[in-house]
Amino acid sequence: MEEKRVTAEQILAEIGIDVECMAQKVADAINNAQAGFIIDQSEEQVRDAHAEFRQQTYQKAISLLAKNQRAFSPSAELSTNEMEK
Repeated sequence: MEEKRVTAEQILAEIGIDVECMAQKVADAINNAQAGFIIDQSEEQVRDAHAEFRQQTYQKAISLLAKNQRAFSPSAELSTNEMEK
């Protein structure tokens, strides 16, 4: 049996709010920095926002993969076939 894979569309559906949150954190970091010091005063906050987003995205993608594979696992098929008998 073929393993069920995760699609980019599934991941995008799961991380939409995370993208918005990360974009807000980046905007806040840049907008709150003083003129002439934007990179110095915002770079670490932007890096941290991206790191948090990366971790959330990866965790959600792994969860989707596990969910997809459980839904199509051979043991799940056996249970269904046994019920039909």
